[in-house]
Amino acid sequence: MSEIIVAVLLLASGLLALTAGIGLVRPADYFLRMHAPALAYTLGSWSVTLASVIHFSSRDGTLSLHVWLVIIVLSVTAPVTTVLLARAALFRGRKQGQPLPPPVMGTGP
Repeated sequence: MSEIIVAVLLLASGLLALTAGIGLVRPADYFLRMHAPALAYTLGSWSVTLASVIHFSSRDGTLSLHVWLVIIVLSVTAPVTTVLLARAALFRGRKQGQPLPPPVMGTGP
């Protein structure tokens, strides 16, 4: 039974990677292209981690949580990397004379 659950989670992760690839190609704007892969990457990473925890726990007969260290590091570094890439793109666009994107409505006082 655990092999079926692990297989389903890994297939879901593969489908999320495919979705991220399609989401990377379709939008025309750089900032829109950043959004889909970031979400799919997070969900795919969590499903692979859960599949690994189930696999190693069922194989060893004890709860195996050492895989959680990987997802904790990925969960911390992925959003930071996304923000840094967005800021670098804004800086590069500003240096080339492109107009800044409009501010998000509803933020501020």
